[in-house]
Amino acid sequence: MRAPSAPLALTVGDPSGIGPEIAVAAWRLRSEAGVPAFYLLADPALIAARAATVGLDVRIAECSPSDAGDAFADALPIVALAAALSDMPGYPNSENAAGIIEAIDHAVADTFAGRAAAVVTCPIAKKPLYDAGFRFPGHTEYLAHLAKEKTGVDAMPVMMLAGPDLRAVPVTIHIALSEVPKALTTEAIVKTSRITANDLRSRFGIEKPRIAISGLNPHAGEGGTMGLEDESIVRPAVEALKAEGIDAFGPLPADTMFHARARAGYDAAVCMYHDQALIPAKALAFDETVNVTLGLPFIRTSPDHGTAFDIVGKGIARPDSLIAALKLARRLADVEARQP
Repeated sequence: MRAPSAPLALTVGDPSGIGPEIAVAAWRLRSEAGVPAFYLLADPALIAARAATVGLDVRIAECSPSDAGDAFADALPIVALAAALSDMPGYPNSENAAGIIEAIDHAVADTFAGRAAAVVTCPIAKKPLYDAGFRFPGHTEYLAHLAKEKTGVDAMPVMMLAGPDLRAVPVTIHIALSEVPKALTTEAIVKTSRITANDLRSRFGIEKPRIAISGLNPHAGEGGTMGLEDESIVRPAVEALKAEGIDAFGPLPADTMFHARARAGYDAAVCMYHDQALIPAKALAFDETVNVTLGLPFIRTSPDHGTAFDIVGKGIARPDSLIAALKLARRLADVEARQP
């Protein structure tokens, strides 16, 4: 059982990316930005070296998760990894794979054990992990694997981009646009929307979530004149969700569902493909939008950006999205803790 007062577990991500420096920057803004208590799973020597590289003054407290909350006000709490990490800013290295994965494993284990209230992850890059033999498509699939190892239950992770003005969920994610019509099914839309509605209730504290379902084609197919998928795939999903008691409506033309007046009518938008969801979410609030993984038995958030290898070590990486991810994780954990 997760302790409501437990700190957040923050993984370092790929240490060749901006994770180390935005973690330090977030801690330095703890009072000014209201950053909740967290501990960083990392190599303390690497964090100290990277902070010095970008000119950030930081005091480090190497500690256990149970001591992190008390240490946070005066020092950046770091739970040291067994695997050393090579400090090669901007140059991903497969030798760091063991430490990257160890940080994720440790954060999830801490959350299940109640030592952490939620998991927050800095960005990783897939190639160095693949080069080291990592067999999962990405971060999220690995988290689902860890969840099943612990609970014995298959988890269907769902990506949500959550910002101050929009929560957007794609049904299909990292596939070519040409593959979307073949991959899109009524069942996938129903499952994605059901998980979205459940997490909006249990973690966002929205008693009766309103789910807007986008169409696939321009003008939501315009009665079949611009494609048949909206009538044959999307609309049956909306009807099935309504039959379950979920307040879902659509399919809606995607070009008119993201302006301010439209957004006031729903709590989350379920979209048919990656860019249909992520473009409006990031356009509205790039620095404040958070990637939230729904459908897991623990809370996981992350910044909505990648490793940014091109700007590592230059002192220009902004911690805004990480700070938003930390604050949202704390808020979701607090809401979940109040559930009966």
